[in-house]
Amino acid sequence: MPNFGVSIFPTDTTIQPIQMAQAAEERGFDSLFFPEHTHIPVSRTTPFPGGGDLPEYYWRSFDPFVALTAAAAVTENIKLGTGICLITERDPIQLAKECASLDLISNGRLILGIGSGWNVEEMENHGIQYKNRWKILRERILAMREIWTKDEAEFHGQFVDFDPIWSWPKPVQAGGPPIWMGANSPWVFDRVAEYCDGWMPLGGPGSGNLERLEEACKKANRSKDEITLALFGAPGQPDKLEGRLEQGFTELVFSLPQAGADKVLPVLDKLASMVEKYR
Repeated sequence: MPNFGVSIFPTDTTIQPIQMAQAAEERGFDSLFFPEHTHIPVSRTTPFPGGGDLPEYYWRSFDPFVALTAAAAVTENIKLGTGICLITERDPIQLAKECASLDLISNGRLILGIGSGWNVEEMENHGIQYKNRWKILRERILAMREIWTKDEAEFHGQFVDFDPIWSWPKPVQAGGPPIWMGANSPWVFDRVAEYCDGWMPLGGPGSGNLERLEEACKKANRSKDEITLALFGAPGQPDKLEGRLEQGFTELVFSLPQAGADKVLPVLDKLASMVEKYR
């Protein structure tokens, strides 16, 4: 049976995280995802991947771990995810602690959706060179897994380097929260196969990409069945949704409007009604 979730940028001008989480769980949704941007440089020249002007909510978003912790406190069952967490802009030792803390507080409900980001100037403000973003992401994820699973964790890489450390709490979920890669590039498949638990493309898999994922898993001595197929920006039309289910997606996450409760809740009701047939 597929699982269905929703995502929204939590901001100071939209429906608030507590009300959003309660509403999603009351309507039977399986997951709730919050994206992030720490800030947006005023002098940004990097074009918005979505085309046109960058929406204002990109620089109004809450810290996702604060918002998800608030959501965890008022819910019991709904999974709580980052969609996505910009690993390149976070210290791995501190992020490992935040994830483990939230996973414990929520009783094992965290999903860590990850990405490297697209905004060159934003990364530079964090001291990150854009050209190194994927190498940095990889090392930080591998280092975090060490912290989550070892009593005395250490890591020695090009971008992450620390001698043995103690860090508790450990996550409730064995091995740490599942890590889903949110990316659509030609190189994503090897990355997912090496150090992720799921692939979360935006909108759809693209022609031939499910086969490429299977090939990458074989090279990494993993089964494709170990990889969760999660669709971000799932279609709200029943016929298109059926097509994504036939492709093998088991986690489907719908995007909600950036608005207050008066506009978000009716959309949530409509989506809940549409997916009721799959319950």
